[in-house]
Amino acid sequence: MFNKGEKKRKGWIGNLFFILILFVLLFTPLGTTFKVWMNQLLAMSPSLEKQEDFEQVSLDGWTLLDEEGRVFDMTTTKGKVVILNFWATWCPPCIAEKPSFQALYDDYKNSVVFLFVTTDDADKVKAFKEKHGYTLPTYFQQDGPPAALYSTSLPASYALDKKGNIVVKKTRAADWNSSKFRVILDELIEAK
Repeated sequence: MFNKGEKKRKGWIGNLFFILILFVLLFTPLGTTFKVWMNQLLAMSPSLEKQEDFEQVSLDGWTLLDEEGRVFDMTTTKGKVVILNFWATWCPPCIAEKPSFQALYDDYKNSVVFLFVTTDDADKVKAFKEKHGYTLPTYFQQDGPPAALYSTSLPASYALDKKGNIVVKKTRAADWNSSKFRVILDELIEAK
């Protein structure tokens, strides 16, 4: 039988072990890897908003700079399907969904306008993309987005139809390369 001192010591060691695990998961790169993995595991396919919930947005007047420091011409989005993603290099859910975005971009880059928008430092973004082999077109926000695209969460992603309606709105990590979303995207591309 254990005496009180041994029980206390075992309880203290168990608590210390629990705190150590929490520290590792919250404050180390291993924790980031775990959070990315969990987000990928739980990521679901984004779905179409109800038609009565569609909100029209104009990108006119919003200033984005490309990776070379040039102003992005928003008129190039007119009449096209747009995938817009607000993200950051330090955000585990953002990191988790990037592989699915890359696969989607590889297949749809000629028929959809992709805008991956961040406020991160350009050097951090470049290093992040090089490390992971991403070719996603990144833009740097110079002013606030249109009100309909404002979110306090990262990632925040939107799909706009050719008329500028927000037809998909998703915060948190998602599987953008799912067959379900590809069907939605194909229908948006085919629509007049």
